[in-house]
Amino acid sequence: MNTTDTRPKFDPAAIVFTIIVIMAVGLALYQPSLFTQIGDFELKTLIVPLLMVIMFGMGTSLSVDDFVRVSKMPKGVFIGLALQFSVMPIIGFSLALVSGLPPEIAAGIILVGCSPSGLASNVMAYISGANLALSLSLTALSTLIAPFITPLYMSWLAGEFVPIDSLAMFLSISKIVLLPILAGLIFNHFLHGKFGFLDRLMPKVSMFGIALIIAIITAAGRDSLLSIGFLLIALVLIHNIVGYVLGYYSAKAFGMDEASSRTIAFEVGMQNSGLASGIAVEMGRTATMGLAPAVFGPAMNITGSTLAAWWRGKPVNDTDLPKTKDEKSKT
Repeated sequence: MNTTDTRPKFDPAAIVFTIIVIMAVGLALYQPSLFTQIGDFELKTLIVPLLMVIMFGMGTSLSVDDFVRVSKMPKGVFIGLALQFSVMPIIGFSLALVSGLPPEIAAGIILVGCSPSGLASNVMAYISGANLALSLSLTALSTLIAPFITPLYMSWLAGEFVPIDSLAMFLSISKIVLLPILAGLIFNHFLHGKFGFLDRLMPKVSMFGIALIIAIITAAGRDSLLSIGFLLIALVLIHNIVGYVLGYYSAKAFGMDEASSRTIAFEVGMQNSGLASGIAVEMGRTATMGLAPAVFGPAMNITGSTLAAWWRGKPVNDTDLPKTKDEKSKT
């Protein structure tokens, strides 16, 4: 049996991204005025447009083939989505209940849990030698269905903390997610290969955009964050790490292979904190509900990078990897 590790070399992008986010948060805490406004222009108004650009970039990376790929791994997709939208919302709600935090800040923890998985999970799946195709599929699908599921969960779980307008939230998430991704898909379908620089540029734009969003939210809620920072960081880390653990071992319990179980761990534990921040902005609660997403972003990148590096040192055997059609025909 061939157990040679054929995975790509370690990509430093994840570490670089984590460092950039940490530096941005540190600068926002030290000099918040840099990320609050320039003249009369409030920088928080950039959050939603930046998210729309990031989602457009996701759309340009998708094609019909990606949706065909999803149909070939229904078990992994179903289990991944079920865990994504059950484990994290329930953990977030439980932590919010016992936190003793002000209601709007506690609701931010639930908001993180009710959000879809983020692009960072794809990077970690790639580094760790997990099932990257499943990771990309889960991120795309969870993002596409978030406008329908997230408002319902927030109304159900966060309603006792803050007033939730489900319809308004649905329209906001649709504007931020569905329309840009649809535009990206159309762009990719008709203009694929004609603007190669976009493929190289969009990942960098996404990294910069997410770091800037986190910095703006951190600056806006600096005073609250400094007063409750350690408690919120502890709660966010528990949320994140328990997501990894339950995602991984639940996938194993459902009979998923090692590579796919690693993927589901990242997809469950790593949320789209940028989208959660954008929802908080749309709700007019940047400095309160937006705090948990701002903390979750850098925290999950630190833990995710660490877990991906550790798993990379534990190669996945060929027998654990999903087989292609050619490989199946030989067996």
